[in-house]
Amino acid sequence: DTLEALHKISAWRRNNFRGRVIAVTGSAGKTVVKEWLADILSSSERVVRSPKSYNSQVGVPLSLWNLSDTYDVAIIEAGISKPGEMEKLAAIINPDVVVVTNIGEAHGENFRDKKSKAAEKLKLARNASLIVYCLDQKLVKDEIHRSYHGRRTLTWSVADPAADVYAEVKDTEGSWTEIGITYGGERFIIRLPFTDRASVENAITAVTVSLAEGVGQE
Repeated sequence: DTLEALHKISAWRRNNFRGRVIAVTGSAGKTVVKEWLADILSSSERVVRSPKSYNSQVGVPLSLWNLSDTYDVAIIEAGISKPGEMEKLAAIINPDVVVVTNIGEAHGENFRDKKSKAAEKLKLARNASLIVYCLDQKLVKDEIHRSYHGRRTLTWSVADPAADVYAEVKDTEGSWTEIGITYGGERFIIRLPFTDRASVENAITAVTVSLAEGVGQE
């Protein structure tokens, strides 16, 4: 079985990698978050990322093959289209941190509903030490409370000030969006050169993971 062989050699590659592995999953925004996060972390660390949208049963092991001690952190994108696939990806990625972008309608034809899809995607976090997600995503929040109770999490929200990272999105001005970020008792402002909701949420996700990684907290 050539696919099984590919998974085994990529798992060997991953197990010999000494750096941190961040995995990004969700229904949409995976590639954008992966790229933006890699650009942010590259300011202070040596980063390797999945090329393009290599997030499938073939794409993930090919991405893992690029791991080496040249890098401090790897950002790997993981996507699925049917039940049973995430367990295989989780076994070879074995991420330290899992980032969940959102759970939407994409690739939903092989799942009973979005709840079952959320449960499947979160199998990626079975051995992760940290899960980063949006507290406003009820399906994700409920599945984490049900299956990963007690696991360390870092949450963000645009509606709930009790989230670890509270993002206050200001009225857009032309082609810009201003966001007030509150984290750890401190507040700062970021300005984004776009206004669409999806891009704003992806940017907040990338910022939240960056805060978890200690970027900008010197």
